[in-house]
Amino acid sequence: MNLKIKTFFGVLVFIFLLQAHLYASISPKHEFRAVWVATVTNIDWPSRYDTPATQQLKLTQLFDNMQACGMNAIIFQVRPECDALYQSSYEPWSYWLTAQQGTAPSPFYDPLSFAIEEAHKRNMELHAWFNPYRAERSKGYFPLDEQHVARQHPDWILDFGSLRLLNPGLPMVRDFVTNVIVDVVRNYDIDGVHFDDYFYPYSGTTTEDVATFQAYPRGFSDIGDWRRDNVNLFVKQVFDSIKAIKPYVKYGISPFGIWKDGVPEGTWGLDAYNEIYCDGVNWLDNRVVDYLTPQIYWSFAGGQNFGLLCSWWAEHSNGRHIYPGHAAYKILNTWGLRKEMPNQVRYTRNAANVFGSVYFSAKQVVANPLGFRDSLRFDLYKYPALMPTMAWLDSIAPAAPQNLVADFNTDGILLNWEAPETSVPEDSAYAYVLYRADGDQSIDITRPDQIVKILQAQDRAFTDTGVLDGTDYHYLVTSLDRLHNESNLSNTIDITYTALASDPEVQPFEFVLKQNYPNPFNPLTQIAFTLPVPGFTKLVIYNVLGEEVKVLVAEELSRGAHIYRFDASRLVSGMYFYRLESGNYQQVKKMVLLK
Repeated sequence: MNLKIKTFFGVLVFIFLLQAHLYASISPKHEFRAVWVATVTNIDWPSRYDTPATQQLKLTQLFDNMQACGMNAIIFQVRPECDALYQSSYEPWSYWLTAQQGTAPSPFYDPLSFAIEEAHKRNMELHAWFNPYRAERSKGYFPLDEQHVARQHPDWILDFGSLRLLNPGLPMVRDFVTNVIVDVVRNYDIDGVHFDDYFYPYSGTTTEDVATFQAYPRGFSDIGDWRRDNVNLFVKQVFDSIKAIKPYVKYGISPFGIWKDGVPEGTWGLDAYNEIYCDGVNWLDNRVVDYLTPQIYWSFAGGQNFGLLCSWWAEHSNGRHIYPGHAAYKILNTWGLRKEMPNQVRYTRNAANVFGSVYFSAKQVVANPLGFRDSLRFDLYKYPALMPTMAWLDSIAPAAPQNLVADFNTDGILLNWEAPETSVPEDSAYAYVLYRADGDQSIDITRPDQIVKILQAQDRAFTDTGVLDGTDYHYLVTSLDRLHNESNLSNTIDITYTALASDPEVQPFEFVLKQNYPNPFNPLTQIAFTLPVPGFTKLVIYNVLGEEVKVLVAEELSRGAHIYRFDASRLVSGMYFYRLESGNYQQVKKMVLLK
């Protein structure tokens, strides 16, 4: 191969790599970005000695921090050890909340309700995280309340040294824990139910449940298979119960990252299948979860290779979502490699069937080890992300918003729109996505860098402050349902920002009627004008016969800049005129409707 050919191919490779880098630098539009907020031993929140007001303040600060670095979901631990960080019908208030199990916060508040409200304010989902079987993580560490299940039903408890668990083999235990979860699903506006990896203990199970196996064998001769089936029955029972009440509530589990020792080839170590009797592949095969978050708490090096394990789980997803769990707590103390975690995130984005990431835990992300939080905020999660859609739960998008309009205010461009017109609740908007393109660009809703803001359903007005004087901007808005199915597009607004018009200290000193934009148009256009003084103002559209077609405004207006939209959907092509009257001022301009 001669030098010219080598150079040519070298240039091609460089261009390919450059394009790949640029493409990868734009984050996915749909991506699950979550942190675990652990309450057991007050890992992330709260301090059990804080007042309720201080607890609430610290939680809002934590959520602010997570929002700032691009997270869109919180996995919030509400049941650490058969207790509750919410008003439970079954279990006592958590020791980790008030330093005394069974004692409610005083002054009273409900942490789960508060967390849901604060998460939703920030457009973040709230998944309620339950530890299904753990009754006491350290026997005798604090006194158990009389209502605690270990005191109510000591015969349901298995002892593993100081660790005490509900017995997974008992049908009444499965029913009890399911009822605990159903109580939350019914009474709280959660977005998901989440289990961690604590089923049977990591310390090993020997003869502790032999009597239960003999009493409830269900045809099994192998106790290991029976234990896995205990967990599988429970997982399915919870799934069925959730979907019977609120089908949109997502259900996810985060098992240990290795399914079986030696699977996939090239990996080894303790595994979920044989040690804690969790069979995540079974849950995926039977589609009794909506997502799985395998805790792949290792680097790309060694016998527990992150990339191999991530790809293996993705290959077994069976149409469900995989959101790998990442060990944020290892970034500084174990790995010491600045690029390790960002590279894991990038790897997930290139893996089929992987739609996001979850980090353990929130305080580790806040601590910004080796600049990881900054890499999220300013690079990996620089742009907002919608939730990955789950078509098996709902695939029908809501109706589109209507009548998007723009005007100037003192801070920038004010946008308003109307909710979709629908008589079907399922077609109403749960949230909105506002898009913007600048200058000669067109809006491309597949690009997350054009998302200005994701807003709640009640927020149908937004001021875009990130605008420059004399720059053209184009806006549209879409509706989202709860599962982030996205509607068709609203009308598009085109506007040139004029700082002078929006500054109350520098008001316009003359009447100006601008040429409509766009012109020609079909069927929407905008007409802008400025008033140097307040007064009764009329803006009227006429056809070529001088007949009045539409009165856009006829009322008292303040001085300043004003914009009105004209919809000619029901008119025929041709020339039209618009006339502005205010005080002694009159002006007429022509425009062309071209269908």
